[in-house]
Amino acid sequence: MSDPVVLFHELGAPGGRRFGVATLNVPAALNALSAGMVRLLTPRLRAWAADPAVAGVLLDAAGDKAFCAGGDLRQLYQSIREHGAERNPDAEAFFSEEYELDHLIHTYPKPLLVWGHGIVMGGGVGLMAGGSHRVVTERTRLAMPEIGIGLFPDVGGSWFLPRMPGRTGLFLALTAAPLNAADAIHCHLADAFVPHDRKPQVLAALAATPWVGDRVRDGATLTALLAAAGVGAVPPDSLVRRHAATIEALVAGDDLAAIATRLRGLHSDDPWLHAAVASFSKGSPTSAALSWALWHRARGLALADVFRLEYHAALGCCAHADFVEGIRAVLIDKDRQPRWQPATLDAVTADFIDDHLRPCGDLPARLAHLT
Repeated sequence: MSDPVVLFHELGAPGGRRFGVATLNVPAALNALSAGMVRLLTPRLRAWAADPAVAGVLLDAAGDKAFCAGGDLRQLYQSIREHGAERNPDAEAFFSEEYELDHLIHTYPKPLLVWGHGIVMGGGVGLMAGGSHRVVTERTRLAMPEIGIGLFPDVGGSWFLPRMPGRTGLFLALTAAPLNAADAIHCHLADAFVPHDRKPQVLAALAATPWVGDRVRDGATLTALLAAAGVGAVPPDSLVRRHAATIEALVAGDDLAAIATRLRGLHSDDPWLHAAVASFSKGSPTSAALSWALWHRARGLALADVFRLEYHAALGCCAHADFVEGIRAVLIDKDRQPRWQPATLDAVTADFIDDHLRPCGDLPARLAHLT
């Protein structure tokens, strides 16, 4: 029998309270988030939330390479091909269940520590972004690379990207630029830098702490515990902070075409900026336009409404050509030569983007009931 895709156990602590631990357990697939994982995580997190003896939760991952390298889109690929523009029950279930879990993490009533070591991309960022205490390490590499597969920065990206400093979030959405640990903290996607080899120290401290069962007091205790674990550790320089002025200049204004022109015209010897511009230039024009539309439409929306908006947008991507083509090029055939339709940004019309955002039937109850 294969191992469970998520492992669960509890750390006993003084006074009878416990700390729940959920471990993503598909290291060979870089812990890519599958429907099976989601269907294990959501009920267990709800059970721990309701258990007064559980003081908090740690979400981490097996292996040394990745916390979670995104959603397991191979599971969706054949379904999208089969359904085309028609209603897709598999996609509806996958995205609604994933977003329900992400919303649960954002609104969790107890301290929720996420250990974001290694690769954290796409769906992995969705798991991490809502945690109350988010750790990054010397090997954290975090990104929202959806423009390269014909999607958009979902899993709450329409919520957390605009809350980054300046227009950094828009730049990341358009370029898939990766973040290191210092970048993640600067962009409000992480809270503490702790070297990965100190994780055993953190686990021991979780088990030795007399948790009191109060979210605020236990949250403060956890913050202090992580600060103690990170004493003396120096994160890498923040590339986002270093290039802040350039980023703001590139994505300034209210004209996406002008932003695209500036991005494509940037000539820089800096490898991080160079790679970011290359990702934009090779990415789906529809994804860029959809990310731009969501950047504006999601402003002012409550978190639950953002997830509902993203749900319709995700299904819209399933019903159009670029998402399945992007999965093919990156994950199936791996030729890295996607044929985008439309092929250029100026051919992407407002009506075409509106068609991606049009509600596709009734919302699933799990999303309709989010508050």
